[in-house]
Amino acid sequence: MRSRRLKNEINVVPYIDVMLVLLVIFMVTAPMMTTASIDIPSVGKAVQAQPPANALQVEVSESEELTLIDAKQNRRRVSRSQLAQEIAAAQRRDPDLAVVVAGDKAVRYQAVLRVMDELQQKQVKRIGLLVQPTGK
Repeated sequence: MRSRRLKNEINVVPYIDVMLVLLVIFMVTAPMMTTASIDIPSVGKAVQAQPPANALQVEVSESEELTLIDAKQNRRRVSRSQLAQEIAAAQRRDPDLAVVVAGDKAVRYQAVLRVMDELQQKQVKRIGLLVQPTGK
């Protein structure tokens, strides 16, 4: 009797079938996926984009006190409720009036966001952040 010889072969056909099925699944589902892109401004972009000349500026100090600066550079301290009322009144006079929020370097990020949130709740349009470019 002859002895049987073992074959050392791997049958790759089932693996190829599985890979082709996965490829088809990914090709069909890839166009359906929605991707989110975030465009974070860099310092170079911020230097080029100048704030509007007649914008109202809201400064948030380290102690979270608010200062409103108008286009004529008149500065006055305001409370949170006064701030929303004065900006809403100014935007009724000029609907395209922009509001720029400037936070002190040491102020907590949440304080600046709280001011922006209150302004958005009062239907204030055109709110932006003021940045100071760093020297090169």
